[in-house]
Amino acid sequence: MSTVRRPHDETATAYDDADRFRRRLLDGLVASIKEQGYRNTTIADIVRRARTSRRTFYEYFAGKEACFVALLTAANAEMIERILAAVDPAAPWKAQVRQAIEEWIDCAEAEPAIMLSWIRDVPSLGDASRRLQRDSTEAFVAMIQTLCDNDEWRANGPGPVSRQLTIMLLGGLRELTAITVEDSGRVRDVTEVAVQASIALLAHR
Repeated sequence: MSTVRRPHDETATAYDDADRFRRRLLDGLVASIKEQGYRNTTIADIVRRARTSRRTFYEYFAGKEACFVALLTAANAEMIERILAAVDPAAPWKAQVRQAIEEWIDCAEAEPAIMLSWIRDVPSLGDASRRLQRDSTEAFVAMIQTLCDNDEWRANGPGPVSRQLTIMLLGGLRELTAITVEDSGRVRDVTEVAVQASIALLAHR
């Protein structure tokens, strides 16, 4: 007995195919950044690694920068989700700081080239990337403020922190991570420095 495909099934299949092609292109960009950096990557490099065509690329992205923005938007959202999940709000507040920093470092070590490209390449690009930089900063600021606003922080810790303080914390973490990767170091080796500096900064009232 043959199976009749329903219209909504056809639509679902089309969406699945589109998502698969888009993911392949993003993976192609990741592979190229790891091998030769974002600045030296061309659309030809992306489609070659994705094993597809330039025509397919332009069905999903207006250009290399748009592909890069999509990649980093997804990567940053995943990173924020992982950090939020890693922190136990019932733990002592200093332990919560450590949990958050350790997860940040795990993310950086998993994809150091992408992390470095986010920190170093985005500021020099066009309007879309500048919007990404601002949006990602605001998302991480909101994440830090959320993490610093629970019963443990209010009872035993410094309490909620200001937006200005979270921006300073985020900027320090980003620069420390970038310099460590650029110097071919292991990001894990700066864990203690990052934890203690973050605790000191967050404890400032």
